[in-house]
Parts: sequence; C-alpha cells; structure tokens
Amino acid sequence: MFEKLFRKKSISKILQDAAKGYGDHENSLHKTLGVRDLTAFGIAAIIGAGIFSTIGKASADGGPAVIFLFIFTAVACSFAAFAYAEFASMVPVSGSAYTYSYVAFGELVAWIIGWSLIMEYAIGNITVAISWSDYFTGLLSSIRIPALGIDGINIPTWATMDYLTAFNGHKTAEALVAAGKNIGGLDAATAIANNAWLTAPKIGNFHLVADLPALGIIIFITALVYRGMKESRNASNAMVVVKLAVILLVLAVGVFYIDTKNWNPFAPNGVSGILKGVSAVFFAYIGFDAISTTAEECKDPQKDLPRGMMWAIIICTILYVAIALVLTGIVKSDTLAVGDPLAFVFDQIDLKLMSGIIAVSAVFAMASVLLVFQMGQPRIWMSMSRDGLLPKSFSKIHPKYKTPSFATIVVGFVVAVPSLFMNLTIVTDLCSIGTLFAFVLVCAGVLVLQNRPDVQRGKFKIPYANSKFIIPFVFIAAIAFAFLQYNAETKAFIFNTPKTIQTVTFVTSLNNDELKIVKQEIIKNAAPQINLTDKVDAESYLSNLPADKYEQFISNSQISVEKKYESGWGLFKHKIPMWIFLIICVFITYFSITKNLSLIPVLGLISCLYMMCELGISNWIGFSIWLVIGLVVYFAYGFKHSKLGQEAA
Repeated sequence: MFEKLFRKKSISKILQDAAKGYGDHENSLHKTLGVRDLTAFGIAAIIGAGIFSTIGKASADGGPAVIFLFIFTAVACSFAAFAYAEFASMVPVSGSAYTYSYVAFGELVAWIIGWSLIMEYAIGNITVAISWSDYFTGLLSSIRIPALGIDGINIPTWATMDYLTAFNGHKTAEALVAAGKNIGGLDAATAIANNAWLTAPKIGNFHLVADLPALGIIIFITALVYRGMKESRNASNAMVVVKLAVILLVLAVGVFYIDTKNWNPFAPNGVSGILKGVSAVFFAYIGFDAISTTAEECKDPQKDLPRGMMWAIIICTILYVAIALVLTGIVKSDTLAVGDPLAFVFDQIDLKLMSGIIAVSAVFAMASVLLVFQMGQPRIWMSMSRDGLLPKSFSKIHPKYKTPSFATIVVGFVVAVPSLFMNLTIVTDLCSIGTLFAFVLVCAGVLVLQNRPDVQRGKFKIPYANSKFIIPFVFIAAIAFAFLQYNAETKAFIFNTPKTIQTVTFVTSLNNDELKIVKQEIIKNAAPQINLTDKVDAESYLSNLPADKYEQFISNSQISVEKKYESGWGLFKHKIPMWIFLIICVFITYFSITKNLSLIPVLGLISCLYMMCELGISNWIGFSIWLVIGLVVYFAYGFKHSKLGQEAA
C-alpha cells in the first residue's frame, strides 16, 4: 500500500506521453509562446494588487525602507523561481508543481500539491476579482459629466460587497456603538459594511449581499480564456503595455514632486515595521509560477520558461522599488495606508487628471492578473486528469480553440460563486499559504533529485553551492541574534508568557455589565486633561492610551482574566507554525551538513516556509481542512483510477 501511494513518474515517461498527446484526446495545445510572451504573462500576474493597493499599507508600516522588503521578497521568490525553472527545463509539460512533485515525491504528494494549487489559483482568482470590483466601483463613482447630469455612477453597496464583510462589519459596528462610539465615528470600512448590511434587500431574515461586479469580470475573463491561448496572450500583452505605460508615467511625473525630507527617517518604525508588510508584499509577487503551467504552449520551454520567470521578477522588482521611493518621497509614508495609494498621492498634489488615469489603469491591471490566474488553473486540472486522478473530461481539449474547455468552464463556476460572499482577508491569506506550500515542495523536490543519477537533466540547472558551509552558521547566528537583540520577546515566545489582548478585541468581547464596569474605570482613571462626556467611547479612549498605560489599565481592571489576556493553549496555538518552522530548520541544517545540499533551493525552502508560518494558525487550520477534503477525493476516485497504478497492475 505504501509503495502504491508514493509511486513516481519518470521524466522519460512524462515526455513520451506529452509527445503522444497523452492518447486520450485527439487534440493538442497550440505552441505559440516565446520569452517575450512569458515575461509579459509574469508581469501581468505580478503587477496588480501589489503596486495599486498593498504597496500603500506596506509603505505606511515600513516607511521608505519598505524597498528592502520588496528586494528581500523578490530574492526569496527568485530562489523558488530557480527551482521552478530547473523543473520546467527537466519536465517541459503543463502541471507546474503538481507534475514536478509526481517526479520527485510520488503520487500522494503530487495529489496534495495539485489540490493545494487548485486552492491557490481559485482563491487567488477570487481575491483579484474582489479587488477588481473595488477599483471598478470606485472608478464609476468618480465619473462626472455635468452636461448629462451625471455626478458619479453609484452602485448600491450591498451589490458591491461580499456577504461575510457586510455581516462582520455590522456586528463590529453594533459592538462599538454599544461601547459608546458614535455611529458617525466608525472607521470608513466598518461604516460601509454596516450600511451594506442594513440597506440590503431581504428574503425573510436573509440579507441579499453579493459582489456583482466581481461575478461579471469572472464571466468575461473565463470566456476569453476559453476562446484560446492566442487571444489570451494578445489581451494580456495589451493590458501589460497599458499598465506599464501608466507606471512609467507615474514615475516620470512623480519624480519632480519628490521632497527628500519625506525620506527622513528612512525606517520610522524600525525592522518590525518593515517586516509587518511581509504577507502583503509577498502577495504582490504571487503569480510568476503560473508561467510554468503554459509549458506545453511554449515554442522552446526548456530555454524560454526559466528566462521568462527571471525577467518577470527582475522587471517587477525594479518597478516596485521605484514606485515605493516615489510615493514615500511625495508624501509622508504614514499617510499611505489607503486602498488606492497611487491615486491618493496625486490627489494630495492636486493632479486630478493623473488620479483618473491611474484609476482606469488599475482596472486593466487587475483584469490582467485575473486572466493569468484563470488561465493557469484549468491546465493544472488537465494534467491531473491526464494521470487519471480526476475524471477524463477535465483533460478534454476543444477541437477549435485548442484549450482545456471543460476545465475552464468548471473553473469559472468555482471562482464565480465564492466571489459573491467570501471575505477578501480570508481568501488572500489562504491563497498565500497554498502558494508558499507549493514553493516549499518545489524547492524540496530539487533537493531530492539533485543526486539521483537516473534523472534526465534539462538545459537549465541551478548553480551549485554547498549549503553546509553557510546554513549551520546562519542558523547559529539567528539564534544568537534572537537572544541578544530580542531577549524579552524570545523568552516570552519560549515560555508562553501571557499576552495582553488588543483593544478592539477586548472591547467587542464585553457584555453590557462588563462594558459598564470598563466605562466607570475609564472615568475614574482618566487623566485630568481628558474631558470625558457622559457617553464614554471606550474603544477610542483605550486605543489612544500609550502601550504602558494600556497595559496598566488592563492589569487593574476588574474584568475576568480570560478576557484581558491570551494565555495557555489559546496563546500557544498561534505559535505552532513557528515551532514547526524551527524544528524543520534543525532538520534542514542536519541534512545540509550530511547530504551537501544545494544552497539556493535550501534558501528558497527556508524563506518560503518562514513566510508560510507568519500567516497564523487559522490559515493553517483552513488549509489543513482543504487538504483533508482533497485526501477524501483522492482515495474515493484518484487512487483507483490512477494510470500509473493501472499500468503497474
């Protein structure tokens, strides 16, 4: 049984199957892509939400020094890209990390990574569709045509927002109002979500809240991908040209408004502020791996795929760094925590025309990202179907358009339906953890195959450097740095020291009686210079307290300890991913010494695993549930219908 679960496909067998067209369907994919097209696909996938949205929050946290985070993340992704490129050169067929894992680890691991890739692309598509909807509705609301009496085209908020965001925003608003906050004092995001919930049409007690623009763009992009690779390539290239032109325009205009005083201090919140944007900046780079799913449509995949990946990462990193420097040079970085930082900056210097151009280009940018993601997932399903792990219909190639037609339609439904009700934060983190898991396994796969004499090498191979001369010293230095520079935090992590609950979580967890107690304590403990009215806004008061004063207030409060502090298992469970990371680092260090592992894939594995552990236990639980569902599907269908298993039998 164990041998059956980990049966491997040989590279020669995969290449023979590809040459024969896999024998199930008469049609094969069109080979139309060159280095320029692959680089454009990579730029289309990477330059999207990162440069038009998440760069703002990351810059606000890290200041101008956020450029180092973009560079570090690009280097980490480059390590993974090297591993992808070597595999793509060895196995130039569709399937990405799924196919590579089938070669390196065997069928069960290949299924797991294929299943996680399904989540990565589906959730990634949902994320981008929701973000595109936000940009599109914002653009419509900014349209002003006095001659036609148009002062903004405003779609009702309940038709532009997902169900979970509206529901959670309403609950948070209720709790904060009960704690003394004026309804007009709610932050913008909570106020909009609350309004969407209250104004939505109802069927009984069910509120009809759904993101209709997200649904519309998914239908349009799915139809485009269904029509063919050539059409998708042309549309992608056109949208890449538009957004690169706009970004270069932003740089050309913005450079004349830079005030170097805004770059001082360069890192206002220190290293912790820079690292705060890790997940947002990493999400900005997600997508370059989608290039590898197009291997069968490349003219010369063994040479072109590695070049396309590297060029995409290099070009996008230069653009990210340049944009970050321009944004933080025009305005103070702490003002950039907005959803549309590029448009915001030019509003601040009264260049309204530039803001409008950026808003239009953002719509194109997000659509191009969605195109690449929506194109990648059907090809993963097609590869799994070819191996018998999914029904044969998923590998059906359209006789006219030469695309995986059935898989493309199913992907459209899988993405469209959840986009109506899923929360953006949830889907972003799930997409990141699925992607990082794929990166980790691809890097590990290269290490597994590095000394196998039976492996047929491609034209591209990762430059070899022996990790045993570097990794052990880096591991020891990291431990020493943690205890010397962050001694208190390190000991708190190891000994699970209780941690004070954050303000909003604390206030919204209180019942009416507990709220009365806290308000009385605020009135009693308020400094003389603070003027408290009869209606005490508990959340605002506590949020404005300095950290040491807040700690003192919580310590003296009569509220029960479990509502004031995270401790015991409730605190430890959030540290489980980091403990997993540390344990794996010990094993990697050992194998680096004993097996002379190649340095670049080792660094890729460690850096991607670290970012994966930063995403929190709730995402690990969600990801684990998804994998369990996948195992049920595998043992119910894939294990019995596996072609590799049938050939062995």
